[in-house]
This record gives sequence, C-alpha cells and structure tokens, in this order.
Amino acid sequence: MTSGTLTPPGKERTAPAAPRPARSRRRLLLAPYLFVAPFYVVFAAFGLYPLIFALQLSFTDWKGASEARFIGLENYTYLLTSEEFWSSLGNSAVMWLLIVPLQIVGGLAAAVLLANARLRLRGMFRVAFIAPFVTPLVAMAQVWIVAFDTDYGLVNHLFNLVGLPDVDWLQSTAWAKPTLALLFLWKTTGFAIIILLAGLQAVPADVYEAAALDGASRKRQFWSLTLPLVRRSVAFLVVVQTLAVFQMFAEPFVVTQGGPYGSTTTGGLYLYNHITASDLGTGAANSFLLVLLVFALSLLSVRLLRSRDE
Repeated sequence: MTSGTLTPPGKERTAPAAPRPARSRRRLLLAPYLFVAPFYVVFAAFGLYPLIFALQLSFTDWKGASEARFIGLENYTYLLTSEEFWSSLGNSAVMWLLIVPLQIVGGLAAAVLLANARLRLRGMFRVAFIAPFVTPLVAMAQVWIVAFDTDYGLVNHLFNLVGLPDVDWLQSTAWAKPTLALLFLWKTTGFAIIILLAGLQAVPADVYEAAALDGASRKRQFWSLTLPLVRRSVAFLVVVQTLAVFQMFAEPFVVTQGGPYGSTTTGGLYLYNHITASDLGTGAANSFLLVLLVFALSLLSVRLLRSRDE
C-alpha cells in the first residue's frame, strides 16, 4: 500500500492545468477591446472630431477660404440678440405645438386599434401607416406644392365643390405653418405608431386579464394600465420628435423656402442659411445653441412624463 490520498474507483487523478503564459493572458484581456476598437475609431473620426472642430469654429469668424479669426463669444452674442434667430425658434415652437401633441394622441389611438388581434386586415393597415415614412420626402413635398396650390390645387378644388372659398395655403402667413405641419404629420406619424405599438405589445396580456377579472372596464384599463405602461415609449417619442421638429429643414426648404415673410423659417433652415452664406462660424454657434435648446426641452419632457416610482 502506498501512502497518500486514495483515488475513488473509476476516477483517475489528473494533473492540474499548466498556467497560461503571460503573453496569452494579455491577448485574452485585450481581445474584447480589439473587437470594439473599430467602432471607437470610426466614432472618433466622424463623430467626436467634427464635434470638437465645430465647437472651436463657433468662436471664430471663418468664411471657408480665409484663415479663421478668433472672436470669442461674438457669434453667440449676435445670435442671441438677433430677431431672425428668435423668430426661427418661434416658428419651430409653433410647429412643435401643431405636430407633437396631435401625433402622440393620434398615434396612440391608432396603435391601440392595431394592437387589437380581432381587427380585420390588420396587416394591411400597418403597411398603410408605415408607407409614408419610407416614401422620399422631396417627392411628397412636390405633391404637396401641387395639391395646395391656390389657383389649381386639388384641396381648393374640393373646397369649391362644397361652397368654400379658396385658401392661400402656402402664400399666407396664417396657413403656411399648418400646411407644413400636415406634411410632417403625414410623413412621420407611421414612425410614431410603430414606437407606441411596440410599447403596447410589451405589456403582458395577463395584466389586462387580471384587470378584467377585477371588473375594470375597457376605458378604465386604458387610463389606469395602458397610459402608465407606455409612458416610456411616449417620452422617447416626444424627445425624438422634438429633435426632428427643431431640426426641420427639407419641408420648408422644398415647399416654401422659408416664406412667406419668414413665417416658415425653422431653426434648421435658419442654420442652413448661414452655411450657404459661408458664415461658418455663426452657423456652428447656431448649431450648438439648437443642441442646448433641444437638450433642455428633451430633459423637461422626460421629467414631466416620468412616473412617480422612477
């Protein structure tokens, strides 16, 4: 009999694994970072560097060809005291009021209907709602110009059929913003419905079953269950659409060119006007003021829509 620990029958003692060389351990530690390194390289080249360059540019007077001249806060002072700048923000704020509340209410109502499994042709309705979102905006903007033409447009023709007078949809300061808001709603409401529908489908079905067993009506279930449970989806949608409205460019650029009398010059279009005028320093300062404004509005929206338990 040999001394030492006895090995149980059927099992053999195995020698402990040899430790990995230091070089192999370093490779294992570096492997995750090497896999994610391409993202950080691309982000630094096309995200971080342009952001830092634009911030530096906002403190200079640069026309693109000549040498940039440092002028401190003059670009920001000029914008904050410019009537046109505040007018563009006011136009964007009015567009926000015309678009986002209506889109949230209408999108939520459509999402609730599309979430109903008993709805016939549900797939066809989903395709119909998302089709405008994937349609090229410039093409539909041209359709809007033709349809809302004062003299030959389809909308005024339909108004005349029921005895209503013509409306200067795109030539009137009173109607130009609602017309553009209608185009934006037609284009992006499908996206809002997708976000809200995803939020509704994430709610467990047994929650509604339990509420029904407790005697809660459909109306009570909507106010007490549906709205609180999709609060995060609504908050996300408000933030995204706020950013989109204050950056709105293509719609006024193609349809109204910012007119009439600057009534549809949004924050995004006003920024574009500085770039086309080769006033790149002021344009960079304008972009950062828009970022700060949208960040503040988004933070306020999230805070207002946040549930009490969070």
